[in-house]
Amino acid sequence: MNKPIIFSVDDDPQVLRAISRDLRTQYNSEYKIISTTSAKEALEALTDIKNSGDTVAMFLVDQRMPEMEGVDFLQKAIRIYPEAKRVLLTAYSDTEAAIKAINVVQLDYYLTKPWNPPEEKLYPVISDLLDDWQSHYTPDFKGIKLVGYQFSPKSHEIKDYLAGNLIPYRWYDIETNPDAKTLVEVNNMGTGDLPMIIFEDGNCACKPTIRQIAEKTGLSPQITNEIYDVVIIGAGPAGLAAAVYGSSEGLKTLLIERRAPGGQAGTSSRIENYLGFPAGLSGADLTRRAISQATRLGAEFLSPHSVKEIRQKDGYKMIVLDDGPEIVSRSVVITTGVDYRKLEVKGVENFTGAGVYYGAATTEASACRGQDVFVIGGGNSAGQAAMYLSKFANKVHIIIRRDDLTATMSAYLINQIGQTPNIEVLPNTEIIEAKGNNSLQELVILNTKTKEQKSYDAGALYIFIGAKPYTDWIHLDIIKNEKEFIETGRDLQTYESFKKIWKSKRDPFLLETSCAGIFAAGDVRAGAMNRVASAVGEGSMAISFVHKYLAEV
Repeated sequence: MNKPIIFSVDDDPQVLRAISRDLRTQYNSEYKIISTTSAKEALEALTDIKNSGDTVAMFLVDQRMPEMEGVDFLQKAIRIYPEAKRVLLTAYSDTEAAIKAINVVQLDYYLTKPWNPPEEKLYPVISDLLDDWQSHYTPDFKGIKLVGYQFSPKSHEIKDYLAGNLIPYRWYDIETNPDAKTLVEVNNMGTGDLPMIIFEDGNCACKPTIRQIAEKTGLSPQITNEIYDVVIIGAGPAGLAAAVYGSSEGLKTLLIERRAPGGQAGTSSRIENYLGFPAGLSGADLTRRAISQATRLGAEFLSPHSVKEIRQKDGYKMIVLDDGPEIVSRSVVITTGVDYRKLEVKGVENFTGAGVYYGAATTEASACRGQDVFVIGGGNSAGQAAMYLSKFANKVHIIIRRDDLTATMSAYLINQIGQTPNIEVLPNTEIIEAKGNNSLQELVILNTKTKEQKSYDAGALYIFIGAKPYTDWIHLDIIKNEKEFIETGRDLQTYESFKKIWKSKRDPFLLETSCAGIFAAGDVRAGAMNRVASAVGEGSMAISFVHKYLAEV
């Protein structure tokens, strides 16, 4: 943590040197001493200081300055740092102005020049004021600050990206947090410029794209190899496992992710059936461990970047990014996982990102405090989300079409839900309309047996209604089933088109697609078990087949 700042301003260089010298002599070990002869320059510097998360403990300002009187400077400065102590440096003739300043800027002390000896006339006063300031001081957050509206799809997108990539940040709601308004004013922005992100170095950007954030935070590195041994597309559990095993076994490995690592598992608040973690672990924790492990072993990570297509040329795989150069690789592992299916109900699309969220959206859970929220879906992901939301919400309603959860959810989750008093399961129900003004406020729910309709106040809706594979981007001759999942191994031989596509003399390896050297693992693969552990197993297994393929080419 950086030292708090004592900021002195005096247009007389000789006086400024004297006060700076005396302050450094006594306080340099605990405070950073900054001084300038220009009041305007000082105000400009305060914006950068505020953005970077540093704190001003005290202003010592000369009253008579040509650019701006000391009292006027303090009036502007305390808007940025209202808790800072205020000391006015005055001559004997300025006593009247100093007394007036006590009322105008709640001046803490006026110090007449000269103050010699400082041991008697300076240090006792300053020390007493600093001691009082320290007793009320709470260190400011050092890191990325995000200012915006709670129910803004763009704000939600940025929060989701930062959280998904394990980047620490602090959220400032412009409607409820007075510090948010200060940050906007200090940077000469308006509410129309939101969301605004302030990076750790103090630079700020309004309505930034995810790519801009990635470049600024160092998550979008340059490609370093001309040819990779294996490129893994998708950083869910299967992709992360493949990256760990590929890099640990000496392969030049590149992992590409279009959003944030972890996939759907990465958003889970608690995974309780993963081997070796009896108390469970969060998806974010699993992701953090895996990314650290893969990068430590030498894997490169490219995010956020989408792959537009894969081409084959002279035995090599050409991975075409949506906005960048082609990447050349000897093999490819596709681990792009699945996307949540859209809820096609009146009004839902209007509030997506503004009260309606697909997946766990743990970044928005704290905003549900004291409200009634709804989870639609009967799978484990829905159950885990409901348990997590129950810590914040007044009540969590689980909407399912079946009579109960037994056919779709693990027994341990059903038991936990049954023992949580503020979770209610609504069987045989479906949503028929979402209502609200700028955000979701009401849901109309139909009982499919009685045909009774009922309206509920709703602070948020979390949707888990099944998933579809993310394979729309694949244009190569890769065989998929009727649901667009990628077929692999022996199952390929049941397709008539397989013999026309497959040109190798051997049969496909277990996880190999209809294009030799291109493998699929995890939820994107037809027949996958849709469990974190099985995805990790398939990802690591895919690397063993990559080795076999590379040995024959």
